[in-house]
Amino acid sequence: MAESLPQEMLTYILSFLTLSDQKEASLVSRAWYCAAQNALRETNVQYNIPVSSASLPAIKSLGLRGVTCVSLTNLDDSPASHEVLECVAYHLGPHLQSLCLSGGSPSEAAFVALILGCPALRILDLSGCNSLFTSGMLLAQPETAQRVQQVLSGLCELNLAGLWDLTDLSFNRLSSCAPSLERLSLAYCHLTFELGPAWGSLGPQDSSPSQLSFHNLLRFVKERASRLHALDLSGTGLLPEALQALGQVAGLQLQELSLHGCQDLSTEAVAALCCLQSGLISLDLGGCSGLADGALVAISRGLGHLQRLSLRKLQRLTDAGCTALGGLQELQSLDLAECCLVSGWGLAQALGSGHRAPAPLASLSLAYCASLKDHLRAKLRRNLRSRSLFPQLHQELEHQASGPKEPPQPQGPSLLMLRALQELDLTACSKLTDASLAKVLRFPQLRQLSLSLLPALTDKGLVAVAKGCPSLEDLVLSHCSLLSDEGWAQAASSWPRLRHLNLSSCSQLTEQTLDTIGQACKQLRMLDVSMCPGISMAAIRHFQAQLPQVACIQSRFVGGADLTLTL
Repeated sequence: MAESLPQEMLTYILSFLTLSDQKEASLVSRAWYCAAQNALRETNVQYNIPVSSASLPAIKSLGLRGVTCVSLTNLDDSPASHEVLECVAYHLGPHLQSLCLSGGSPSEAAFVALILGCPALRILDLSGCNSLFTSGMLLAQPETAQRVQQVLSGLCELNLAGLWDLTDLSFNRLSSCAPSLERLSLAYCHLTFELGPAWGSLGPQDSSPSQLSFHNLLRFVKERASRLHALDLSGTGLLPEALQALGQVAGLQLQELSLHGCQDLSTEAVAALCCLQSGLISLDLGGCSGLADGALVAISRGLGHLQRLSLRKLQRLTDAGCTALGGLQELQSLDLAECCLVSGWGLAQALGSGHRAPAPLASLSLAYCASLKDHLRAKLRRNLRSRSLFPQLHQELEHQASGPKEPPQPQGPSLLMLRALQELDLTACSKLTDASLAKVLRFPQLRQLSLSLLPALTDKGLVAVAKGCPSLEDLVLSHCSLLSDEGWAQAASSWPRLRHLNLSSCSQLTEQTLDTIGQACKQLRMLDVSMCPGISMAAIRHFQAQLPQVACIQSRFVGGADLTLTL
C-alpha cells in the first residue's frame, strides 16, 4: 500500500523519522529511496567534504542530488583547494543554502569567487577562518562588496567565532553585505570594551581598523534590532554593563543568547537581562563562574518560555537553586554538567513543584555531578506525587508478596515519566549504582546515553539498562571496568539500533563480546575498544570481516607510548 502513495506524502511521512531510521527506510524500495533522499534534503543534513582532488566526483554527484548543506574540511590556499572550490561553486552553488568553511584557510579571492557562485545561501560559517581577515582588506573594494551583497541578500545566519583578526572595519564590511541577518556568532572573538557616556552613540566613522569593539557591535545591534533573534558572545569577556546595554536596545527581542564562559557576569546582570529579554527560549550561561543560585531564580521568574538552558560548570550552583527549575514549564533541554554541588534533591523538588505540567525534557546532562546521590530515584518518586508532570512511562515492578497478581500500578509521577527523553548524560556520576540505574533508566525513546566512568556499574546494571532503553543508537560505557562478556551476552540483543559504541578501558571484555556485538548490532558504524587488553588486533579484524562498515578504534600502550589505530 505504501508503494502507491505519492512521493510527496512518503517524503512527509519519512521526515518524522530520525536520520538513522530514514537511512534504513531508504533500503525498502526505489520509491522509498527517493522519498528518503527528499526528506534528507528537507532536514538540511550536512555533508562533510574533504578538500582534495579525490572529492571532485562526489561533489558532482551531490550536485545532481540537489544537496543544500555542505561543510568543506582541510581547506587551504593550494591549487587542489582552488579546484574543489570551483567545483563546489559550479555544481552545488546554485542551490546551496548552508556552507561551512570552519577552520579553513582560503584566500580572499577564492572565497569571494565561491560566494558569488552561491546565490541561495542562508547560513555561512566562517569560524576560525583567520586567513580571510588577516590583511584587513576583505571586501574593501566597493565593486566587489556590491556584488557580494547581491548574493548574500538572503543570508540569515553568520558564524564568525574564533576570529582573532576580526576588526570593526572588516566586520562592518561583511555584515553590510548581509542585510537580512537574524543570527550572529562572535564567540571567542577578542572584543574590547571602552566604558563611558558615549557608549553605543559612536557612528560607523569611529570604527576601529585594528580591534573589534563592543561599541561597534552595539551600534550594529541597534541597527538590526528588528531582525536579530540569536546572538552568541561566548568567551568574549562580556561585562555586566555591556549585557545590560544589549538588553536595553529598543526593539530587540532575542530568542537565543549564548554567553558561555563570560566569567565577569553577575547575578544582577542576569536578572536585568531576564526582565528586558523575557522572550528568550534558549540561554547558555555555562562557565559563568560568578553566577550562583540567585541567577537561576531570576531565570525561572523572568523567562517563562525558556526551552533550552545550559548552566554547565556553575560550581556555586546548589540544590537550593535547582528548586527554581520548577518554574520553567516549557523546558526541553537542561545541562547541569559539572555542577559539583548538585546532589539531586533540588532537581527532584523542582519536578514536584508548580501547578502546570511542563513539556517533557528531551535532553538532560548531569555529567560529572559527583554529588548526585543513589537515592535520587526515591526522592523523585516521593516529591513528584503531588503533580502529574509527564505522561506515564512505566509501571512499578514491586508487588505485594500475597494476594492475586495484578498488573503493576504506578506509584506516582517520577523521573521515569520523562517519556520524550532522547539524550541523557550521567558521565562520572560515581555514586550511582546498578539499583538506581535499573529503577530510573527506562526510556523507550532514548537515543543517546553516556554511563562512562561509573565504577559501580556491573553486568546486572547493563542488562537492566538494555531492557529499559531499547532504542539506543549512541552508547558510551568507557572506563566501566566491572562489565564482562557475560553481561554483553545478555544485553546486546536489546540494542539492534546501535550505531556508535564506546567500550574503551573496559578491561574485562574479550573477543567474545565482539562476536556478540557483531551478531546483534548490525547497524553499528563506530566501535571504540581502545585500552581493552582482552581484545586483540586479530579479533578486531575478524569483527570487521563480519561488519566491514564499522570503523574500529583500538589503542594500547607500546613502549610507554599510547598507540592508537583506526581500522
